[in-house]
Amino acid sequence: MSISLSSLILLPIWINMAQIQQGGPDEKEKTTALKDLLSRIDLDELMKKDEPPLDFPDTLEGFEYAFNEKGQLRHIKTGEPFVFNYREDLHRWNQKRYEALGEIITKYVYELLEKDCNLKKISIPVDATESEPKSFIYMSEDALTNPQKLMVLIHGSGVVRAGQWARRLIINEDLDSGTQIPFIKRAVDEGYGVIVLNPNENYIEVEKPKIHVQSSSDSSDEPAEKRERKDKVSKETKKRRDFYEKYRNPQREKEMMQLYIRENGSPEEHAIYVWDHFIAQSAAENVFFVAHSYGGLAFVELMIQREADVKNKVTAVALTDSVHNVWHQEAGKTIREWMRENCCNWVSSSEPLDTSVESMLPDCPRVSADSPSGKPWKGDVSAESQTVLNARINNSDCVVSVRVVKRR
Repeated sequence: MSISLSSLILLPIWINMAQIQQGGPDEKEKTTALKDLLSRIDLDELMKKDEPPLDFPDTLEGFEYAFNEKGQLRHIKTGEPFVFNYREDLHRWNQKRYEALGEIITKYVYELLEKDCNLKKISIPVDATESEPKSFIYMSEDALTNPQKLMVLIHGSGVVRAGQWARRLIINEDLDSGTQIPFIKRAVDEGYGVIVLNPNENYIEVEKPKIHVQSSSDSSDEPAEKRERKDKVSKETKKRRDFYEKYRNPQREKEMMQLYIRENGSPEEHAIYVWDHFIAQSAAENVFFVAHSYGGLAFVELMIQREADVKNKVTAVALTDSVHNVWHQEAGKTIREWMRENCCNWVSSSEPLDTSVESMLPDCPRVSADSPSGKPWKGDVSAESQTVLNARINNSDCVVSVRVVKRR
């Protein structure tokens, strides 16, 4: 039976506690002190000492996974679905492995948007210099020139990027469930121009530069003996700190800093920027939005900032489990009235599809998305249900409808 390093570290403390618990008041005080010490030990940090290196492949092939003809992620050799607990009792390592795979899948989805959906990758800000941080969106060839209709897709918050609804669904279910690709293909087939926003790409990360602190002896007028003592204390403090850091995080990851993208530093900023530089410039007479979760909040903020323009150009908005709040966002009466007429929010509910769901907010109607067992949808649709949104122009009216396809 193997004993982890963290157990060996704690073993002497446990033994001491067992020995002194037999004694009198003094020993009880020591026991209390030891218990306090134990409560301060971060076991999660200790477990890092037993981890394998955080060194993961940078391709799907390296992970020995691939998407099959059904768009399901499967192991190349066994044909089995993705296994999160690849190494038992190493949750942090397994999570890092999952995140590494997720980054590869994000790039894979980008490739599908370009190759399968024929979308163009457009860099933003449009006037960015060569050296400044940049983001991007995806557009169809006719996004700005289609005179009839334009579809705009906005995902929710978190790790998802352009073209995704939910990373977990892509990994555990299939590409159709977790990506926006079915929406994009359907929209293109029905004659829409398409713009895919990328609201979570708000900054780039670079390694934090090391700051070299100048020794106090170089510029101080203090007596030499005092300077030597201070330098000695400083060196000993640094030595202890470095030793503790090595003990706390033996696989020390690089310290990173965030460089925010101009005018795109948040999902709300991003939505406004894309509106001003692309959507508002498009030729489409009718613009339709499909926004999930935080994407709904970003749309409402866009409406607050560009109310007249949005009312003039947007025909209908389909929201799914939107987290917007017209009170907190201080949306005015005219905005709330427009939303009641032109928006619909499909929410998690066990009620039949399109059944009205009560809301405490005086904005758009809320109806059931027919989520199984009333479980929260949040983009993570179960294997039994897939929600397909389609915004379309009717002969007499513009409507947004939801169709739920049951999977057995």
